[in-house]
Amino acid sequence: MYSIKAKFSRLNLGISSQGGNENSGNTEDITLLRFVISTRNEEKSSGRKIRREILLRIAFGSHFTMFRFEMTRFWTLLLSNRFAFLLVGAILLPVLATAQTPILSLDTILNRIDQNNLLLKSYGLKAESYQYNAKAATAWMAPMVGVGTFMTPYPGQMIMDGRDKGSLMFQVEQDIPNYGKLNAQKKFIESKAKIERATREVTLNDFKTQAKKLYYAWLIAQQKLKVLEKSSQIMQIMNKIEEIRYPFNQSKLGSVFQTSAKLEETKNMKRMQEGEIGKAKAWLNSMMNRQGNADFKIDSNYIPQFVAAAALDTASLAMARKDVAKMDYNIQSMNLNIDAMKRQSRPDFRIRFDHMSPLGSGMPKAFSVMGMVSIPIAPWASKMYKSEVKGMQYEVEAMQMEKAAMLQETQGMLYGMQYQIKTMQQQIAAMEQKIIPTLQKTLDVNVLGYRENKLQLPEVIASWEALNMMQNNVLDEKLKLYLMIADYEKELYR
Repeated sequence: MYSIKAKFSRLNLGISSQGGNENSGNTEDITLLRFVISTRNEEKSSGRKIRREILLRIAFGSHFTMFRFEMTRFWTLLLSNRFAFLLVGAILLPVLATAQTPILSLDTILNRIDQNNLLLKSYGLKAESYQYNAKAATAWMAPMVGVGTFMTPYPGQMIMDGRDKGSLMFQVEQDIPNYGKLNAQKKFIESKAKIERATREVTLNDFKTQAKKLYYAWLIAQQKLKVLEKSSQIMQIMNKIEEIRYPFNQSKLGSVFQTSAKLEETKNMKRMQEGEIGKAKAWLNSMMNRQGNADFKIDSNYIPQFVAAAALDTASLAMARKDVAKMDYNIQSMNLNIDAMKRQSRPDFRIRFDHMSPLGSGMPKAFSVMGMVSIPIAPWASKMYKSEVKGMQYEVEAMQMEKAAMLQETQGMLYGMQYQIKTMQQQIAAMEQKIIPTLQKTLDVNVLGYRENKLQLPEVIASWEALNMMQNNVLDEKLKLYLMIADYEKELYR
């Protein structure tokens, strides 16, 4: 890199560094800026040549040495020969197309979360498991089989007759449950599957809201990067002018350092926004069940729109909200459990068959058949299910009151969010249509006066910072607005 003074000596401008008036200062600025522009054009031209060589290497691969010749003649030949130009284009276009990063819209991301998220898939498996658990609830207990002795004397006892030797007994026993109790338990278990499906919808709504907020944060970060890039270009121009004026004693060394510090501060702000984009990309990838470093872009032209609900009565909210549906399924499941507990008052049955074969002579083969029934209405037994039924009834009433309170609270919150969103929209419109244009005009006038050497650098930097601050404030308010819209849509389960 050449120093600034070395550039001036090689250009042999012949401009005196002492006592220059305003006109001579302007002439010096214009001449030196032309030199900077021409230097940048030369750098861009050489950069284009390097990019052409890279594209040729991509197109021809290891055979590039066979086609190596001077770049100027090559491109002249391509322009004169349309067929060759089309041939090279056909080779390069697929290579460039494969290198493009996919652009995902918000709807595409939300659909992929719905289809691919692992946590959401787990709810479907849980609901399926309850279906099989319900089938298992109607199964009977396994039969009991036993073999042993019956009325057999202890060893060493005196046996008076062969009939005193006892018998070999074979026993079979089976419990016969009450069908009404089994059917009630089956319905209760099946109702849990509906709760799991409703839980999936509630979780999906949370994921959608989180994805929207990440998408909006990414969108605002991109807009902030554009603002910072434009601000950086203005500060680079002022930095270059200060570097040009300093050798002629028309600027202070501190001004050069100040513009350099502002440029570095802008770069740090860019890095912060790039970090926000990287975080949003990683989180969205994880929610879509993709690798965290998978690359994609978002639709930078997307603008979230606020659509107020047509009606906010509790009945329409109860129809729209999935968490209310989940509470309804919980209440239904509790009622089915109460019904199953009430059926505990019905009796169960048991049957037993015994077969005895005598070990001695003189005794016939014998059998015994016995049927048994439980008596659950006994006071010491009925106390258990009666108390559980009473407790669950109170729990159902509490859930109904909680549901009504949640609907009433949501209704008031949504009305408040509507007013707040409309107010924020009016504030942003006023800032964009009135305040920012005024600050932009102020900066343009100050930059013009600065270039004509009528204003000092601190005044220009003050107007530059005022515009940057207002533009960032507008984007911050937009982000708040977008997040508020996402929360509003979350409450309505859109």
